[in-house]
Amino acid sequence: LRRRHLPSFITAQEDLKSKGVEMTICIATNDAYVMEAWGRTSGGADVGIRFLSDSNAELSRALGLSIEGGILVRSQRYSLIAEDGVVTHYFSAAKQSSDTWAPNVLAAL
Repeated sequence: LRRRHLPSFITAQEDLKSKGVEMTICIATNDAYVMEAWGRTSGGADVGIRFLSDSNAELSRALGLSIEGGILVRSQRYSLIAEDGVVTHYFSAAKQSSDTWAPNVLAAL
């Protein structure tokens, strides 16, 4: 199921844009080179999704979503809607990973 999160946003790009979404960003605690490769090989970059590195987990920690694991810090799975830099909707994978998929985001727009 975890492998469906990003694909749901890839297939929903036109619907998201039609509802006013200007940018879809995928953020992970991987380095910039991994993020670039992920965007390229997943097809996400081809549909306009931006892949950004949070390699120091600064955003993940600021949002309270870091998973501290010794050497590696990971980020919990989530989606959010932000308008003018303010988070207006937050979708957590705490119960089900599918709660963070694009259809839920679309329903909130």
